Amino acid sequence: MQFDENKLELSIMELFENEGYTHQTGQDIHREKTDVLLPELLAIYLRHRYAFEDLTESEINSIVVQLKNISGSDYDANKRMLDLICNGFTFRREDKGNQGSCQKDLFIQLIDFEEPKNNFFEIVNQVEIQGREQLRIPDGIVYVNGLPLVVLEFKSAIKENTTIEDAYKQLTVRYRRDIPELFKYNAFVVISDGVNNKIGSLFSPYEFFYAWRKVESTDKDSDGISSLMTMIRGLFRKDRLVGVIKDFVYFPDSGDKETKIVCRYPQYFAATKLFDSIKSAMKPNGNGKGGIYFGATGCGKSYTMVFLSRMIMKSKEFNSPTIIVITDRTDLDDQLSKIFLESKNYIGDENIKCIEARDDESENKTGLKQEHKNRASGGVYLTTIQKFSEDIKLLSDRSNIICISDEAHRSQNNLDEKLVINEKKGIVEHKFGFA
Repeated sequence: MQFDENKLELSIMELFENEGYTHQTGQDIHREKTDVLLPELLAIYLRHRYAFEDLTESEINSIVVQLKNISGSDYDANKRMLDLICNGFTFRREDKGNQGSCQKDLFIQLIDFEEPKNNFFEIVNQVEIQGREQLRIPDGIVYVNGLPLVVLEFKSAIKENTTIEDAYKQLTVRYRRDIPELFKYNAFVVISDGVNNKIGSLFSPYEFFYAWRKVESTDKDSDGISSLMTMIRGLFRKDRLVGVIKDFVYFPDSGDKETKIVCRYPQYFAATKLFDSIKSAMKPNGNGKGGIYFGATGCGKSYTMVFLSRMIMKSKEFNSPTIIVITDRTDLDDQLSKIFLESKNYIGDENIKCIEARDDESENKTGLKQEHKNRASGGVYLTTIQKFSEDIKLLSDRSNIICISDEAHRSQNNLDEKLVINEKKGIVEHKFGFA
């Protein structure tokens, strides 16, 4: 039996059904062909989620219209929409009729990230979408609460002149050009020929698309036809999918390029395991040692640290933490600083700074001591290990200061104490190794 595109499509639909998704065809859903949302499903979710807030039908329609009216370039609209989806937004309520008073603003989350089972997950194939001039039919769309968050395109591996790269071009060239409204809501796209299966951003070059080769972090990498099942089970498990969408789709605050980073599976597993380890190690119940992650060169540790920082900063359990990112070389510090300083909105803290001074004696420079002296919460600081004073005086006794140290094995393995003469002060100081 030849495994053509139709059979591949149906097989993938079945894999989604096995994960608890509702499967429909484009003919099954009632909508205008120009409408890429499933507004009825979104309305059902909003009624359930905010049942105790007495949202009116008019208010629900207003939320749907607000989402439809996000404008701008393809990239800007997608960036704005993902911000609303991932971080929520404040909705201004209607007046209370004859009473003439306004209700309190309501914070709206379009996805229930805390309880994934409260969301509606659908996989729909062969949805006809009328674009500006062309009618396009994506092979598959994953809807969460009526939002088209993932678009899938399939090509048969048995066709000699067709490759998975053709699926990439179909999405990023023809579909982006003809039905841009669909990609306003898009978290990431999937290309597959059944043997090769990759995910990526609509705005990324083909070479940055990446296979999801594990269901759990301890599994062995899978390739070939088994990698298709691995991707569906490993990435599209309901709690996993909403977790990736919430914390692992990155936009910088600004920039000339259409930069959008979707995590690779090693980054996802590294950040989530580090997060759990740090949380369990927090004092007073833990020992304060969050653990060590070994990542190969080129595995994207910089973005793993950004993903981790967002998870920590957004977590209620850390109670508005302070994060210190430490490197052992100036060039690494510069590289990380560039990424972090462009990630204030993503991480969720406007106070991201580079530490410029070793101590507080340097004029017009930011010192670590002065920054922590009166800080009760929040803030992200980037520094080299050398800018810590070589002593053991306490900077702060707060338990929710998180240190993330890059390349720790190169410099932080020395506990030795030595005596150093400070000629400026005329005293002998005790200095300690960076560990």
